[in-house]
Amino acid sequence: MTTPPETLAVDFGGTSIKIAVTQGERILQKAQPLPTAAYNSPQEIMAAMCQTMKQLLREHPRAAAVGLGMPGWVDFYRGVLYQLTNVPVWDHEEPVREVISQELGLPVVLDNDANCMAYAEWKLGAGKGLESLACLTLGTGIGGGIVIHNRMLRGRNVSCAELGQTSIAFNGRVGPFGNRGAIEEYIGNNEFAADAVQAYAAEGISKTAQDCAPHLLEQAARKGDPIAINLYRNFADKLSILIMNLMYALVPEAIIIGGGVAKAGDLLFTPLQESLRQQLFPVHYAALRILPAHFGADSGLIGAGLMAADYANGTLK
Repeated sequence: MTTPPETLAVDFGGTSIKIAVTQGERILQKAQPLPTAAYNSPQEIMAAMCQTMKQLLREHPRAAAVGLGMPGWVDFYRGVLYQLTNVPVWDHEEPVREVISQELGLPVVLDNDANCMAYAEWKLGAGKGLESLACLTLGTGIGGGIVIHNRMLRGRNVSCAELGQTSIAFNGRVGPFGNRGAIEEYIGNNEFAADAVQAYAAEGISKTAQDCAPHLLEQAARKGDPIAINLYRNFADKLSILIMNLMYALVPEAIIIGGGVAKAGDLLFTPLQESLRQQLFPVHYAALRILPAHFGADSGLIGAGLMAADYANGTLK
């Protein structure tokens, strides 16, 4: 079996920028994360990223390529980032691939961070061996990546799989683009906490949003707190509508779910399965697999590294 090449991988977040050397599913070395808010322009951000990657290259000179996973509107084919989610200083088009390739002298691939997560899970994670799947990342927003017939689905304008913007209520809460009922307006981490505060208040219990972080609600539910248990059921009901729509539109072999709330395991997955059983054709439900993500918080880094390796050898599509 051929040993996979070493690659440089970047997982860009709203709070920090994680940079590492990867080899297949292994992370060989992680650099100190960069604080995203410390920079005043895209040029400063890219310069800091390149400086860190050059330091890693001195210790791993055989690194064959660079993979960048960045949130927001990314043109995979042109290597351009148009706008960076939750980073106000990056509000215009920048040729990221060209800049970083020239600086490091390596081939560079740029993709949406949720696509990188999906790539990791498809190639080596929970979806290994499957021809079609949809990945969901549950966090502050809802990200997505879709694989159909062994190919990442990118769509016109390279902007498909923005699953957090799909609607679960035709006259519901308004999303950032004027879209009614956007699901991330209902099950993002902040919305989940706000619903919890309201649910406890209805029972005469005062809690703050900080008291209702997903890991704290999970602890409460596992101790038998009926309010917390019901919050997970409601969350599962809402999430099931998105998955139901994906099933009727695409019929993937599996839905892979990662992110903070997904760490609750059976508290989420058991009511989710029941809700889907009530909504899907029996033949669809019988064949569907709902799977937790395998790589957890490192999926973005691993996926970016795998993309970089496949890009360097010409097999990335």
